[in-house]
Amino acid sequence: MRYTNGIMEKTAAPPISKVTLARTNRLAGTVVLPGDKSISHRAALFNAIATGSATVSNLSPGADVVSTLRCLQQLGVTIEPGNRQGTYEITGLGTRGLTEPNDVLDAGNSGTTLRLLSGVLAHHPFFSVLTGDASLRSRPVYRVVEPLRLMGASLTARDDDRRPPLAIRGTELYGIEYTLPVASAQVKTAITLAALVADAPTTIHQPALSRDHTELMLRAMGAVVEEDGLSLTIHPSDLKAINVEVPGDISSAAFWLVAAVCHPNAEVRVLNVGVNPTRTGVLEVLKAMGADVQLENPRTSGGEPVADLVARSSQLKATEIAGDLLVNAIDEIPILAVAACFAEGATVVRDAQELRVKESDRIKSIVQELGRLGASVEEREDGLVIHGGQPLHGATVESHGDHRMAMSMAVAGSLAKGETTVLDTTAADISYPTFWETLASLSGKEARA
Repeated sequence: MRYTNGIMEKTAAPPISKVTLARTNRLAGTVVLPGDKSISHRAALFNAIATGSATVSNLSPGADVVSTLRCLQQLGVTIEPGNRQGTYEITGLGTRGLTEPNDVLDAGNSGTTLRLLSGVLAHHPFFSVLTGDASLRSRPVYRVVEPLRLMGASLTARDDDRRPPLAIRGTELYGIEYTLPVASAQVKTAITLAALVADAPTTIHQPALSRDHTELMLRAMGAVVEEDGLSLTIHPSDLKAINVEVPGDISSAAFWLVAAVCHPNAEVRVLNVGVNPTRTGVLEVLKAMGADVQLENPRTSGGEPVADLVARSSQLKATEIAGDLLVNAIDEIPILAVAACFAEGATVVRDAQELRVKESDRIKSIVQELGRLGASVEEREDGLVIHGGQPLHGATVESHGDHRMAMSMAVAGSLAKGETTVLDTTAADISYPTFWETLASLSGKEARA
């Protein structure tokens, strides 16, 4: 590892562009996860616009969070590495204190970085441009453009304001009442961050409950955020910096939980996992499938519920993932689709149109790649039907440049008969740079590059 401008960079081995792996006789061990990506973004960004200094520890080492840190540095925020890996000292500039960047802000592959920063930059009195890699530039931004414009913001994007780059000229903002067309924590947060400096309270109506890390952390920092059912009212507020110990990412834990419950001889313990109820859809789905996943040592850290999770070999049955449950498990659908391959019956995923505008069209990607491994998967406009019980066999599969697909295919390959080669595995660095090392430690077998 090295630090450039105080931000950790991975420099050890050259990137692994493909890996070849096979099923092992035993899958066992203890996993310490990288910090939760969603909470890491927020801990860095919210402290950057607060008053005072804070220590953020166990920050996610993934490329997405590094993109947020670099953008904040370009906006004048002082970020220094602490004494331990993953620990940073952040000196906030207040809700109106960021400075004009002298170059375009590159969010890389991170939709969270782009969308959350748009809410912050909407009121800063300068010009800025947010862009990203080819994948991010193909993803929609109109969901943040529309409400921020209603608040008085000046935003322009390409493709008739639908896709990045996103140009912003900060203006004074107004409180509004807005109904989200779909449940989205990123859009909700962008509006909330803009509402902190609006001239009056802003009310957001949600069609379903999305993850609430933003509300929890902003309240801890002194913001006035009221909750009434699915509606939130955000009052103009100043923030005070707070120290944050980021819990392990449950989205990262999901790969090991599924690997363990699908393997015929497995027991995996995952430590210090964030189990916020708005993020535990994956646990609810696995429970409905009959998976042996136990929650141990429950506790609270920084306002977030945390626990250790233990997963063991299980006999799985099919289930349905839809509605509110789908919202709370949207990021885990690729790995849950792998679990469905080992379940008895047909698992149905619906209400999942959002999967088509992720890092890849995940509905198409799941159908294509699991199909190559021998799974029986039907594509639907809003989801999937996975017919379990078809043995998986080794094949060459692709990640589509999507970190969750890369890791899901690796898990599927480690459960399939014969050898599986996963292409473009560097995508995993977006959220989980140590994924391959952890897989090797649990299986007792190194994947071949």
